[in-house]
Amino acid sequence: MMRIETRRQVCRTAIAACALVAAALPAARVQAVPEHRRAALPCTAQGWVASWAASPSDGVVPFDASLRGVPTTLTGQTVRMVITPHLGGSSVRVRLSNRFGREPVTFGRVTIAPQTQGAAIGTPVPLAFDGSASVTVPAGQDVVSDAASLTFAAFTPLSVSIFLPRRTEAATKHWNANATSFYAGKNTGDLTGRATADGFANKTLSWLFVAGLDVQSNARAVVAFGDSITDGFVGGGRLSIPADASVADKNGRYPDELQRRLDAADLGISVVNAGIGSNQLLGGLGLMDGPSGLSRFRKDALDIPGATGVLVLEGINDLGLRIGVTPAEIQDGYIRLITQAHAAGKKIWLGTLTPAANALIDGTATAPDSEKHRQQVNTWIRDQTLADGVVDFDAAVRDPAEPSQLLPAYASPDDLHPSLEGYKKMAAAVPLDLLDTAPCP
Repeated sequence: MMRIETRRQVCRTAIAACALVAAALPAARVQAVPEHRRAALPCTAQGWVASWAASPSDGVVPFDASLRGVPTTLTGQTVRMVITPHLGGSSVRVRLSNRFGREPVTFGRVTIAPQTQGAAIGTPVPLAFDGSASVTVPAGQDVVSDAASLTFAAFTPLSVSIFLPRRTEAATKHWNANATSFYAGKNTGDLTGRATADGFANKTLSWLFVAGLDVQSNARAVVAFGDSITDGFVGGGRLSIPADASVADKNGRYPDELQRRLDAADLGISVVNAGIGSNQLLGGLGLMDGPSGLSRFRKDALDIPGATGVLVLEGINDLGLRIGVTPAEIQDGYIRLITQAHAAGKKIWLGTLTPAANALIDGTATAPDSEKHRQQVNTWIRDQTLADGVVDFDAAVRDPAEPSQLLPAYASPDDLHPSLEGYKKMAAAVPLDLLDTAPCP
């Protein structure tokens, strides 16, 4: 069965601002809570549940977070995107996106297989779309494959190979994958059935076209929604970019670490990542920061298959990049998210904003008043009773001696994003009982 959903996005081409945008990816924090353990109580009905997701961010920025070039135009070539699902299964479907394309895109053939090493894979399993091997997706829309048989466990890397037979411009991608994928050269043909790495000479730390993977399961999904802190960005220097290449492929984002806690506690919950680096709750810069959180909330959170709750951590970029945004405006944005989530029958939890007073971006250079405003926003988050709960990321990762800053042990060199240890601390601060209150789909 094929499903097509409409989405329009206007992107600017001012690439000169990219370094500033990338550097603005925020930092998040959390406090430790007792581990929640119980015997698994899965939902009674089987259905499609998101096992992995990546929110499309743009189709214009010609480099990834490592500053390596990434193609925005592809012709007669195959991309092999490596993803790591959080929920195992034996019946899968893949979601592909042309959300930022200017014209229809044709996916000539698509396969999925376990990754063995690098671009090498196991036996490729063909994916169909309404029974056809190929599908043409209009500009601004997404598509979902038919079900396919593939058995795998959680955290098993999978490779989705996509052949682009025609010239494709403004290739939709998720800018900061924090994972290594591969693509062949132009006009090298359909390599989706090739199990070896031959022909896949190019690497990228972006995900092209692939936006989600669902499995048939009686589990539930929880969406981690936010900016670069949710996305798992680790800054490589004071200006954030290039990203720290040593953390790529380690699956050390806070949603990854949270998934490991949920699995250890035998809870049937899949955590899917809807973070976009530099994303803002209220606005956007039109680069790799994607649409505003408000405008993408339905598609990237509420419409995720099997999603029963959303954990929101967003707002620091509004304070740091959009001069003049007030705490009251951000609070109003949260209220709108809460209203939408509850209207859709979903739980929603708010995370406090993490400190960055000594960072250049979202701190001393771009937002000298952001610390005062951040404190006002966090006080509101802690005091409000509209959401279904609060995760105090700020309290978990701040420096007790300098509460306006991240504890150095949890900070990247940019003093804005957490380190891998910081992301572990964030995941440890999420009460599992809180997530377990979300009902079955």
